[in-house]
Amino acid sequence: MKNLLLRTLSGIIFIAVILFGIFFGPYAFVAVFGIMLLLCLYEFYSLVNQIEGVSVRFLINCSAGLYFFLSAFFSHSLQIPFTLLSIPYILYIVGIFVLELYLKKKNPIHNWAYSFLGQVYIVIPFSTLNMLCFMPDKLGVVIYSPVLLLALFIFIWINDTGAYVVGITFGKHRLFERISPKKSWEGFWGGAIFSIASSFVFAYYINDISLVSWVCMSIVTVVFATWGDLVESLLKRTIGVKDSGNMIPGHGGILDRLDSVILAAPALMFCYYLLRMG
Repeated sequence: MKNLLLRTLSGIIFIAVILFGIFFGPYAFVAVFGIMLLLCLYEFYSLVNQIEGVSVRFLINCSAGLYFFLSAFFSHSLQIPFTLLSIPYILYIVGIFVLELYLKKKNPIHNWAYSFLGQVYIVIPFSTLNMLCFMPDKLGVVIYSPVLLLALFIFIWINDTGAYVVGITFGKHRLFERISPKKSWEGFWGGAIFSIASSFVFAYYINDISLVSWVCMSIVTVVFATWGDLVESLLKRTIGVKDSGNMIPGHGGILDRLDSVILAAPALMFCYYLLRMG
């Protein structure tokens, strides 16, 4: 009972922090999700450093990741050309290669690979969150409008809850037993149905986006969120750990809680813009 209460309380606090970052303006967004990005990167690089022969530098990689995210933020919020802001990040890429000349590690390719993997796996998807919350209004002026960002998290949270309830109650057929033995097809479809149902609510209150578009975006979010969860499970299983960290009592690490977002965010972004162009 004590563990359940701790898990519930920490979960509520985590959700409250996310909602604060969404609803309290662009600078609350960049502060909350910038910190989340840093924590995810820290956990990722801590995990891969457990692999024999890997010694990734935390400071340079985490700082570069945060810089990329901030560049995307200011590019969208202040309409500064991203190519101009990205110049220091290019220097980081060059620096990672040059650094290994002086560290004299046995296999520098490992450090190059895992340094850049963290950027591709976490930083780039995180940076697409900026594209979900800065939208042009009817006059073409870009404003902070986090409707899609909120929808992303609502779809994922409802999907997770629905999948858990249906999976516990009816789950018999394993979804991906090799990687995540507890997930079932029944849970997947249960979560998907609940998430799709929530898209009707979004369509009712936010009718400048069509119902068909909302349904499509919910489906895309569910599919890629599930893959995101499985990808992180594969990472942990390969390294031989249960959780990415212990920052959230009863829930594991920050990366454990945001693994679904990592693949779902860019997928939702592409889906929205494709539907908009159509």
